[in-house]
Amino acid sequence: MDTTRRSFLKTAIGTGSLVAAGGFALPARAAEFQYKLGHPYPENLPVHTHALAAAEKILKETNGRVDIKVYGNSALGGDTQMISQVRSGALQFYSGAGVIVSSLVPVAAISGVGFAFNNYKSIWTALDGNLGAHIRGAFGKAGLFAFDKCWDTGFRQVSSGTKPVKTPADLNGFKIRVPVSRAYTSLFSALGASPASINLAEVYSALQTKIVDGQENSLAVFAGAKFFEVQKYLSLTNHLWDGSWLLANGAAWKALPPELQTIVAKNFNEAAVAQRIESEKFNLDWRTRLKAQSVEFNDVNPDEFKAALRKAGYYKDWAERYGPEAWSLLEKYAGKLA
Repeated sequence: MDTTRRSFLKTAIGTGSLVAAGGFALPARAAEFQYKLGHPYPENLPVHTHALAAAEKILKETNGRVDIKVYGNSALGGDTQMISQVRSGALQFYSGAGVIVSSLVPVAAISGVGFAFNNYKSIWTALDGNLGAHIRGAFGKAGLFAFDKCWDTGFRQVSSGTKPVKTPADLNGFKIRVPVSRAYTSLFSALGASPASINLAEVYSALQTKIVDGQENSLAVFAGAKFFEVQKYLSLTNHLWDGSWLLANGAAWKALPPELQTIVAKNFNEAAVAQRIESEKFNLDWRTRLKAQSVEFNDVNPDEFKAALRKAGYYKDWAERYGPEAWSLLEKYAGKLA
């Protein structure tokens, strides 16, 4: 066999092509279902790495029939754009915070009521139980399929470039970046702050140019987005917990045969549980690592903030908005709030 032919065959095999009897190279068969999954989180976070791992398992277990490409760090647009895309079908999967997708499904933000949860056990009991089932049902009515297991993005903390936030009074007039969601704006407005809704990909610049004084996020996102470069103070407020719901366009999900749906759901749900464990550890580890970056930490008394929220009518307002059924499910797991 001459050198040219050996080189040709080596290239064909290396690129996954098949060589027909007549000598023509035939391309490898493309996946039957070629889908995309978009999310806003930095690619060094467990949300991204576990989604990638699940996509690889799905490709293998479906014998190449389902190929899901994962795009992080808002590569496919901000949350607002991706929500629009997953609704239209231009994007088949989207992973985003409940308080963000509440623009489409209001009850999705109920797990993000300010200071409602104080530990992971109560959160996962609620979202793997009746409260989660109620939220998933609402997604279904909006034409989206929500996977059984919600992913973790961690308890959220307040950072500042000007002063530590220790009491509700420290938030008076404080310009703080929040996600594009009423759940956040109402919380910080009730605490006397001046919230500004900015997509995650634009936050670093807003902090650097002092358009806002601070922001709030999980430690993992704070670190992954390198906000420590422009923020000195970090208050462990645990003011809100939110998870990331993995959603599928309803038509794209129904297009998958039942046996493929089973494989996709199994792998994404298993990945979510593994991600929860790593995410909690990830956030704890970052406390030590951020101190090495000269970030100054401080604790707060959550009861002071709850009292301020009750006085402002925050809990009463949200109880009325969500209605008695959803609110009673929240208080079943979180305890009395309003």
